[in-house]
Amino acid sequence: MRVPVFIYHLEMTDPAQLIPATRPLGTPFTLMQAEIPCPELNRFLYTAVGKDYHWTDRLKWSEADWRSYLESGNVETWVAYVSGTPAGYFELEKQTEGNVEIVYFGLLPQFTGQGLGGALLTTAVQRTWALGAKRVWVHTCSLDHPNALSCYKARGFRLFKIASGEQETGIPEIKP
Repeated sequence: MRVPVFIYHLEMTDPAQLIPATRPLGTPFTLMQAEIPCPELNRFLYTAVGKDYHWTDRLKWSEADWRSYLESGNVETWVAYVSGTPAGYFELEKQTEGNVEIVYFGLLPQFTGQGLGGALLTTAVQRTWALGAKRVWVHTCSLDHPNALSCYKARGFRLFKIASGEQETGIPEIKP
C-alpha cells in the first residue's frame, strides 16, 4: 500500500551550527564503528530501527547489494550499545564536494524516550565534521519517529527543502 508522505531535507554548513544535546542521559551508551563491512549487521540495524517507520527501500537488497554499498569506501556505520546490546546506529556517506549525508539514523524501539537520540545525533554530526565535511545533510519524513524532525532541528539542522510523494508501506520480498 502506498501512503502520502512529506520528506524534509535538512543541513548544516558549519560545525558551529551544531547545538549539542544537553539532556542528561538516563542510559549511557558506548559507540563503536563497525570497521569490517558486514551486510548482516547493517540489514539487522536497518530493519530493527526502521520497521515501525516503513523503511522499505533496502529490504529488497540482496547480500551482494549490501556488500557493494558497504565496501564502496564512502560509508561508515556506527553502532550505539547499551549494556552490550545494540541500541541504535547511524550510517554516514561521504559524497562529492565535501558533502556528508547521515543516510540512516535511529534507535531500536526499546531505547527511545531515554535521551539517547539527541546524544547519538550530536555524536554523528561531530563525526561528519571530523571527516572533513563542508556540509552535513540528512532527510527525514512524516512516517519517521514523531520526534525525528524536532530532534534534527534541536541539534541545529536547518530545513532546505520539503518534498511530497508517496511511500510504500508494505514489506517487499527480501532477497537472500
